[in-house]
Amino acid sequence: MKPLDGFRVLDLTRYLSGPYCTMVLAELGADVIKVEPPISGDDSRRLGPKVNGESYPFGMPNRSKRSVALNLKDEKGLAAFLRMAEQADLVIENFRPGVVDRLGISYDDVSRVRPDILYCSISGFGQTGPYRDRPGFDIMAQGAGGFMRMTGHPGGRPTKVGIAINDIAAGATAIYSILAAELARRTTGKGEYIDISLLEAGLAWTVWESGAYFGSGEVPAATGTRHRRSTPYQAYATADGYVTIGANNDRLWTRLVRDVLRRPAWLDDERFATLPDRLENIDELQEEIEAITTTESTGEWLKLLDEAGVPGGPVLTYDETLADPHVQARGMIAEIGHPIIGPMRTIAPPTKFRHIDFSVNGSAPWLGQHTRSVLAETGLDEDEIEALYEAGVAFDQHPDLAQGESNA
Repeated sequence: MKPLDGFRVLDLTRYLSGPYCTMVLAELGADVIKVEPPISGDDSRRLGPKVNGESYPFGMPNRSKRSVALNLKDEKGLAAFLRMAEQADLVIENFRPGVVDRLGISYDDVSRVRPDILYCSISGFGQTGPYRDRPGFDIMAQGAGGFMRMTGHPGGRPTKVGIAINDIAAGATAIYSILAAELARRTTGKGEYIDISLLEAGLAWTVWESGAYFGSGEVPAATGTRHRRSTPYQAYATADGYVTIGANNDRLWTRLVRDVLRRPAWLDDERFATLPDRLENIDELQEEIEAITTTESTGEWLKLLDEAGVPGGPVLTYDETLADPHVQARGMIAEIGHPIIGPMRTIAPPTKFRHIDFSVNGSAPWLGQHTRSVLAETGLDEDEIEALYEAGVAFDQHPDLAQGESNA
């Protein structure tokens, strides 16, 4: 049994922020029904690479779900959706503000058929404010949130964080907000509307940066791999790559210079004697350290760092990370089967519970894979369901495959 068994989600989201949220909910036990438009489906189904016509990237955040393809712009499709909403605990969407009102599936619309519904809206800039109607993807949120001015190397062009950090931040924020709303609902019996923006979800993660700005007016700028408040805490060049070193307190600094770099005289060097001194002379410190670290391989430095108890690590490419024996030993790559793609690999849930089952339930569905079975669960009979298919309101991209096949 999983924590969210019996919790039903109608997932109207696309791309990444919402799908990431609902993927986690699904793998904690929720029955996530992904509601997509016929023919096209979630926009991310177009992303390559594709295997047998199915998008591999789409399969990552949409695993463990069911798919219903329904035309919500048709009054019959809208009626079918509202029947589904009567049985749902959560509706989540990431359209531009105002779209759900025009479709007739807003919080007010849904709460009329399910008064205690939880309803989560994710958008670029939120449901209120002067930027409410501005469309926003991850890169717009990174730019507006200051991330692109504090990422990269000093003097360089604005740089995007390597992953879609605001999308994931919004998805993670949605997860804990939904769980909090559900806990409150179990006590009060009342539904809740949740308004999340990509901009604000990322901004909430600027913990050190906000402290420095509110405390002294410091505007965070790009620092490469350096920490803003401490050093040595960055990546240093080695003979064959880079090594990260985190000697960010006096105890670790002493171990680093005595036991790893073999430069005990630095303990009395006025340039490096205290943390403020080291920060003031950070360029000289990097030059001095790299004059040493470039004489040996990353592997040799990691051995010395581990022996001295100083935090350190390699700077890997993504393929090297996935092949790393520690990542493998921790079970971070899951293997699943997709009815069209075939065998797939995906990133497994990161949390290791002792008693709770938190695991991949199955592959992502093909478009409309569960349309018929979900509509039947609402009480529609075969003739009514068939009429929706014939009218183009309901859709299954692969009707030739076994009806009702489920990976969720």
